Amino acid sequence: MKNKWLIILAIIIIFSPLLFLGDAEFLGADSIAEEQIQVLAPHYVPWFSSILEPKSGEVESLLFALQAALGAGFIGYVIGLFKGRKESSAK
Repeated sequence: MKNKWLIILAIIIIFSPLLFLGDAEFLGADSIAEEQIQVLAPHYVPWFSSILEPKSGEVESLLFALQAALGAGFIGYVIGLFKGRKESSAK
């Protein structure tokens, strides 16, 4: 019963920005920061440029999602490894 309410709450949290801010632009933090830097310091020159520039926003989103999935998988593996070691040493 508790899980049902958590799932409903998660769905509300996920879709509420889409319902209430339907015409808003959902930009990433990098693009917003770049705009602010150009406003505050128009003569700023970046230290380096990207080695690989994705061809489209979809590819960029795919790479970001892949990075997040690999990071979450690694963290889950490490937590499971330590939990397994703790349980096996307790026996």
